[in-house]
Amino acid sequence: MVRRGVVVKQATLQSDKAPKFVDFKDVLENGDVHIASAWRGQLEETLEKAKAGIPICVCLNLEDLKCFESVECQYERWGVIFQNSIAIQPSNPAFPTHSGQIVLMGSPKSGFLEASFIHPVNYVSAYVTSSQRLVMSAYDRDRQLLRQTVLSGANLANSDSVVPPNTLLSVSAKNIHSVTFCAFDGQFTLDDFRFCI
Repeated sequence: MVRRGVVVKQATLQSDKAPKFVDFKDVLENGDVHIASAWRGQLEETLEKAKAGIPICVCLNLEDLKCFESVECQYERWGVIFQNSIAIQPSNPAFPTHSGQIVLMGSPKSGFLEASFIHPVNYVSAYVTSSQRLVMSAYDRDRQLLRQTVLSGANLANSDSVVPPNTLLSVSAKNIHSVTFCAFDGQFTLDDFRFCI
């Protein structure tokens, strides 16, 4: 597909919902970009694209995870390792999913989740719903802060918040080695976690 002079090859998600071009507009300046869904069957094709020098954007398919499964190395072959993360199927309607039925939540320590990248990336995003102000921070190899973005307050569904649930937070910087999500004394969920190399 071609939009605004950019050629984008979109991979089909298991749920048959392809990533939307608008979600990647900050990171798509020009050239070919391969967008992959992290599920069985696309890893080989994605690695071939990377070898060819085509930028890669990966959207994690959380639907392969089991509810209450601790999430750490399941996506290591795709280039990301999580810390303090659990997969849940929200039973509380205040925390709706963005797509599918499974989201990530900080656990066992509530209000915190970290993702570390095997190879540095330059863009990370996720749809977040939080009970408190949430800070997304990007760090380099030496744990020096590169960028931060903030969800200014709670955005639970059916609340009086002016910010809707599942708000897209993103950071862009060169050589991001890790990102953290922090909601002090709060709970939050992440959906459609994406990163671009």
